[in-house]
Amino acid sequence: MAQPSKEPCKKEACDIQACLTKNNFIPQKCLKVIEALQSCCQQCDYKSTHCGSVSGLLKQRPKQKAT
Repeated sequence: MAQPSKEPCKKEACDIQACLTKNNFIPQKCLKVIEALQSCCQQCDYKSTHCGSVSGLLKQRPKQKAT
């Protein structure tokens, strides 16, 4: 049985860094990977060191209009 990672959400955090670097640090071009990190952080109750940056990135997301 696989043991839980000592660093949950590390992959997602690294994916964000790679995406931001590739896209001139424009967060709007990396929404899917930002959302993946948010989801991971929610699953681990934000107990990962990699979850500290989520709130700042989410504030930069454009608001979706209700339909």
